[in-house]
Amino acid sequence: MLTVEKINTFYGEAHTLFDVSLDIQEGEVVALLGRNGAGKTTTIRSIMGLTPPRAGRIMFKNENIAGLPPYTIANKGVGFVPDNRRIFPNLTVKRNLEIARKGNGGKEGWTLERIYDHFPKLKEIESRLGEVLSGGEQQMLTIARTLMGNPDLVLLDEPTEGLAPIMVMEVMKIVKELKEKGETILLVEQNSTLALSVSKRAYILENGHMVFSGLANDIIQNLDLRQKYLGV
Repeated sequence: MLTVEKINTFYGEAHTLFDVSLDIQEGEVVALLGRNGAGKTTTIRSIMGLTPPRAGRIMFKNENIAGLPPYTIANKGVGFVPDNRRIFPNLTVKRNLEIARKGNGGKEGWTLERIYDHFPKLKEIESRLGEVLSGGEQQMLTIARTLMGNPDLVLLDEPTEGLAPIMVMEVMKIVKELKEKGETILLVEQNSTLALSVSKRAYILENGHMVFSGLANDIIQNLDLRQKYLGV
């Protein structure tokens, strides 16, 4: 589904990603881990075209999308759930979802009805404006809005950041349901324990360099690795 090949990304003249490579197969949930400032969000932004790499390739369904505008990448089937949510505050929950609809959903695709089946809380609050939602409700809406575009790949950036513990569990339950449904997800998450619990494979970034690639279970069982790179 996605192959990132030795990308180098800069913010101005600051070199932030150094020959970063990763891949995701269809139907996988893959975690991208690392401490704050390791380059996780920059990797997501590079894939999405928000911070295009200066070197390297990003192959999505056998097409190099590196350097394309974000809207073009989105139209090709990449969905992005940003860490700052960016819902429309002056639109209702229902309108936030409807405005993101792309495609007819098909037999297994996402429609408003199927969103409400998986996110019953959003059905309850569908008439509320985005600006009055709690952080957890906003996060649910952001994930659901992205799914309404029926993407082939979902880039999920820090979905539990800033949420109360009960809402963290609710959001991770949603991620697990998406995994069971067969969605393809690249998950950036500061809470490595949560991320590894839903992921098949994982990568670890340290100071813009990829320092680990392997099975999620290998990280779970390797305390030295977690202490060295994840601060666990």
